[in-house]
Amino acid sequence: MFIQTETTPNPEVLKFLPGREVLGEGAREFRTAEEGDASPLAEALFRLGDVNRVFFGPDFLTVTKAEGAEWPHLKAPILAAIMDHFTSGRPLLLDQVESGHDEDGVYDDETAQIVAEIKDLLDTRIRPAVAQDGGDIVFSKFEPATGVVWLHMRGACSGCPSSSATLKAGVENMLKHYVPEVTRVEQTL
Repeated sequence: MFIQTETTPNPEVLKFLPGREVLGEGAREFRTAEEGDASPLAEALFRLGDVNRVFFGPDFLTVTKAEGAEWPHLKAPILAAIMDHFTSGRPLLLDQVESGHDEDGVYDDETAQIVAEIKDLLDTRIRPAVAQDGGDIVFSKFEPATGVVWLHMRGACSGCPSSSATLKAGVENMLKHYVPEVTRVEQTL
């Protein structure tokens, strides 16, 4: 098994491409070792120490290192844990439930149409581009009274120094252009 690595715009995050499906559809983020207990692979990565976050995408995973940790010391054990997992035949997730942050609840018909347009733009134009950098952006909610869209950034995007610029210059401008009801985009934590 050959696992490729790629740097991301976030120097604290490294993207790993195992050359096979990781999650398939959707994405899953583990922010703590306790959350990582839902996945044998995430659990193994957190056990290495100096791992702060693990993110699974369709065909990649990203690992966020602890501040002060250095990639040259951490990369080999991470590669070994990934290889061990995929050769063991163990499931990726124990609960098989995607952990999203979609809080969109119930909207009236007009607002529901706006939310559908926002989600469609996210899914077709924004998320594929962000995934190339090892991240993901997920819709959280839309406030129709103010026109504010709340998005959750995951994977390499979470905590990335350029994430604010991506959110404001890229995502906000695109959403405002195609969905006139959108006035602003904010990040949920």
